[in-house]
Amino acid sequence: MYKTIEIEIQKNIANVFLNRPKVRNALNEDMISELIDCFKSLNKTDVRAVVFRGKGKVFCAGADINWMKNVANYSYEQNYSESLKLANCFNAIYTCNKPVIAAVHGAAFGGANGLFAACDIVYADNETLFSFSEVKIGIIPATISPYIIKRIGEFNSKELMLTGKKFKGNHAERIGLINKSVDAEQLDEYVNNTIKDLLTSAPMAVSKCKELVYNVCNDYSFENSLEKTAKIIADIRATEEGQEGMASFLEKRKANWRSST
Repeated sequence: MYKTIEIEIQKNIANVFLNRPKVRNALNEDMISELIDCFKSLNKTDVRAVVFRGKGKVFCAGADINWMKNVANYSYEQNYSESLKLANCFNAIYTCNKPVIAAVHGAAFGGANGLFAACDIVYADNETLFSFSEVKIGIIPATISPYIIKRIGEFNSKELMLTGKKFKGNHAERIGLINKSVDAEQLDEYVNNTIKDLLTSAPMAVSKCKELVYNVCNDYSFENSLEKTAKIIADIRATEEGQEGMASFLEKRKANWRSST
């Protein structure tokens, strides 16, 4: 189905792989288009979680050099269109209605940081090298910046984006760029344990919770959040899933979505 990515679905878990290992999973126009299509398509499925990885030795080494050569010759209109497409790629990941877990290894340079920063939960190998390397070639990390700044704030972003310096997983965890830095052999364990936790949660509630966090962080003012969040919880309590969840709690039994966990 795809040329630059691969998707495997097993037991309602989707594994999405960047699949250009010969070029260190470098981003190009095809990969960007395919990631947009993939994550938008996953919104319409009954998968419970998405795991986002890179095949080969690194998660993603940033932009493909051949793609960059082409972009350098674009008109302004072409350049803007391509940049907007990249921004939409990160947004497709960020707004996916399934929980998205990134498992990062090897390296994440430039735009690669936008791919995982748009995910909900990020684990990385301790030895992973990170860098906002755009300034080293005379450009800036523009389309990834909304997600990076959300994660690490203004002044951490300034230090790393202005210098373009490399840093490893432990530093990435310390500043909040990733959720946890672990030994390589623990990466799958952390991912799998998080999936187990997600599978005990109500599917619609997880999706609605993602929507809630998005709206509180991006759309609601503090004042109108009072009324809006009160309405949201009232609506959720009235749903079949909400009723089942509260009944199972009071009756001290497993909820029906946990029957196979």
